[in-house]
Formats: sequence, structure tokens, C-alpha cells
Amino acid sequence: MKPLARVLAATDLSAPARHAVARAFRLAAETGAELTLLHVLSQTAMDQLRALLGASSATVEQRLVDAARAHLATLAAELGQAHRVSAGTRIIAGRVLSAILEEADALDAGLLVVGARGEDFLGRLLLGTTAERLLRRTLRPMLVVKQPPREAYRRVLVPVDFSPFALRALGLARAVAPGAELVLFHAYEAPFESKLRFAGVEEETLNRYLIAARAEALARLRALAEEAGLKPGEARLDVRHGDAARVIVTQEQELDCDLTVLGKHGQGMMEELLLGSVTKHILAESMGDVLVVCG
Repeated sequence: MKPLARVLAATDLSAPARHAVARAFRLAAETGAELTLLHVLSQTAMDQLRALLGASSATVEQRLVDAARAHLATLAAELGQAHRVSAGTRIIAGRVLSAILEEADALDAGLLVVGARGEDFLGRLLLGTTAERLLRRTLRPMLVVKQPPREAYRRVLVPVDFSPFALRALGLARAVAPGAELVLFHAYEAPFESKLRFAGVEEETLNRYLIAARAEALARLRALAEEAGLKPGEARLDVRHGDAARVIVTQEQELDCDLTVLGKHGQGMMEELLLGSVTKHILAESMGDVLVVCG
């Protein structure tokens, strides 16, 4: 995985979103990536403002733009001084999701950084988070920040299902958190396990079946680590039995991982059409940040 070259951090200038911007500055300082901060003034809100205020809306609109520009510049200056990083700033009026994606494409950003939540609480309940909606549309890696970035990432959980995303997720984890301990993880369930139990297959036979499935999963993890160029001891390899969504979140919390890196989709056909159900669950339930490999 090549080093990060450009990072785009999108912010609605709310207090919760500041965590994402602060993490982006820390990543830029750690990786040497070029950083750009983006704030999008909602075109829908602007149109409503014009309809309400009529001719006088131009003055109010300019004040909003000036205030947003000043706020973003102050944020860039404060965090830039703290991390010794100079960041570019962009103010755009447009449809929020489309504007963020277009700016990421224009910059050819290697990473898009957003907060897990912003100031639009009601909209988040009705429509899902901006982060989730962006994930449905972007092909770029996206970091969803949940926690204040008090330090560099210490321990990174990389759950894999051996889909084509696995190698890229592992490479991105190493690029974003070069000094962190890696935990390469797979949650497994043996094929037809629940049906075998329902059919009354003896527990001893099932246990042998699960032991074989675990051994196969561990061998595949070792092969993946080798393919990724990891030397023995550079990553902890872990395999657990159970539902992937539940087990991954449990492992994240038990191992005190502050970042989880995973693919956008799973292996099933329907997972390719939608944001994967496992990814959605981890975005909702994880305590730490989540980095999603989208393409």
C-alpha cells in the first residue's frame, strides 16, 4: 500500500465534527499527507433562505459564507499550529453529499475523513448519518471518527472475510496507523452449522466440524498475512466462532482497539448492492473509529 498523499476532512463545523478534523490533522502529521478541510453550505438550506427572505437574502447569505469561512480558517489555524501541519480550506455551496464526493474526486483524496455524527440530530434519525450515506456512494476509503484523537492509533482490528477487500484493508491499516499493533481477525461459522444442529447431529461431530473450520480459517489468515508481506510477529492472528457482526464488536472492545478497518461489502451478492450489514452494525456499535475500504 502506497503512503497517503492527500486527505480530505469534511466538517459541518459542529462540536462533534471537530474530533474528525483533529484526527485528520494528526494523520497528516504522522503520514506527511496533504490535508484539505471542506465545509459545504447546504444548497437546500440556501434555497429555503432565499424563498423566505426574498431580495434581502443576498446579504444574509454572504454573512453565512463569511462566518463559515472565518470559522474554518480559525479551526485550521488552531489545529495546524498544534500539529505543525498546514491545511488548505474550501467552502462550497451545493448538495452536501455530492459536493463532498466531487471535491474528493477533484483532489484524488486517498482518504476521506468525517465525523460519526454532526449537528443534524433529527436528520440523522430519519435518514441515517451523513457518514453512512457517503459510504453508500463513495469508492474511496473513508474514516469515520467517533472519539477525540488524544494519541496516535495504538491497536488496530482488521476483520477479514477473505473477500477481495481483505488485502486492501490490511494495507490501508498499515498506511493510516503505521506504528499501531495489528490484529488480523476472522469470525467463522461452519457451513450449515445451524441446520446440522436442527437435524440432530451429535455435539461431538459438530465440535470436530468446528475445530476443522477454525484450523482452516487460521491457515487462511496466515496465508493472507504472508501475502501482505507481514513478517512473523508483526500482526496478531485471531479466530473466533460466532456471528461476525457481534463477534467483531466484542473483540474490538475486549482488545481495546481504537480503530477497526474493514471492507464496505461482504461476500454475498446482496452485500454488493447495499452497504454491508456487518459494516453497518460495526459503524453503529463500535466504540472506536472505523475505517471502511470502499473500492
